Amino acid sequence: MSGPQSQGRPLCLIAAGGTGGHMFPAQSLAEVLLAQGWRVKLSTDERGARYAGAFPAEVVREVVSSATTARGGALARLAVPFRIGAGILGAIRAMRGDRPAVVVGFGGYPTIPAMSAALALRIPRMIHEQNGIMGRVNAAFARRVDRVACGTWPTRLPPGVQGIHTGNPVRQAVLDRAAAPYAPPGEGELHLLVIGGSQGARVLSNIVPEAIADLPDDLRARLSVSHQARAEDAERVTAAYAAAGVNAEVRPFFDDVPRRLAESQLVVSRAGASSIADITVIGRPAILIPYAAATGDHQTANARALAESGAAILLPESVLDAESLRRDIRDILSDSARATAMAAAALTLARPDAAQRLADLVTEPTR
Repeated sequence: MSGPQSQGRPLCLIAAGGTGGHMFPAQSLAEVLLAQGWRVKLSTDERGARYAGAFPAEVVREVVSSATTARGGALARLAVPFRIGAGILGAIRAMRGDRPAVVVGFGGYPTIPAMSAALALRIPRMIHEQNGIMGRVNAAFARRVDRVACGTWPTRLPPGVQGIHTGNPVRQAVLDRAAAPYAPPGEGELHLLVIGGSQGARVLSNIVPEAIADLPDDLRARLSVSHQARAEDAERVTAAYAAAGVNAEVRPFFDDVPRRLAESQLVVSRAGASSIADITVIGRPAILIPYAAATGDHQTANARALAESGAAILLPESVLDAESLRRDIRDILSDSARATAMAAAALTLARPDAAQRLADLVTEPTR
């Protein structure tokens, strides 16, 4: 859907921010476009910039003025329109100086200035929605873009909007382990990976160690846990595993999640779109615990296909307790055939070529 480029290599402006859920697929698209000879610029905010370090060095970073109405007091909320307006004016100036062939928004408030500027300048534009229910910012622009790419299928879209299922792009480190052979739970060491998003992961820190402590002795003694917990929770989570005699590594962030995922016999995870994409591309059984406060309950929508296919157990927070989680962990790790079938089912939902599918939409000439 790219438009004409006046000089040199075409430029794609990627707008994303806020969380890894927006930034990871944006990074994947950037990697593919660079390999195809495009220039790529990333437009994000201060929060999104924390995730930008993993982007290829060739990507030009641009921090824009944006704001969310969900944070701050009354004065901060009053300032939101002015900050967004300043961001839009800055984006228009930047695009006039170096006009993109296409602007791609991945959601989050940093998408607003870039998409608004592209709309004002009549630059080809598209959005990629990662979740099964469209986020507020993407929904606001869905009728004003040329194409809407969807990572989760089906995705609930505004009336009259047609989506194209591309899947959610995953990082190269995940692709390097795509469909890695699954070692079903047997008599040896068992690896359990516990991952949660930046929001709401505390419930996993509260319940998972307790559930694991109550596992049968033969399972618990062979278990090796990698648990991603908030920094303020890490000490007590580590202590809980130690008290249960469980070998565990607890960190606020694992920079090698793809490796740990490939080595795991089971994953306990939130149902963020990027986490689900990683789980399906590598192909691992999962217990998914959707973040109850997610906008529109979109994490439940994300998890539904995995639950219906038998790739995962969907455990809503409303019924989550240590006993139910203990039961599900025990049942999967005690049944090699079931665990293997779940891993295979996860692979049937994978879209390892999602980044290429998305890049094809970006680079296809506008009709």
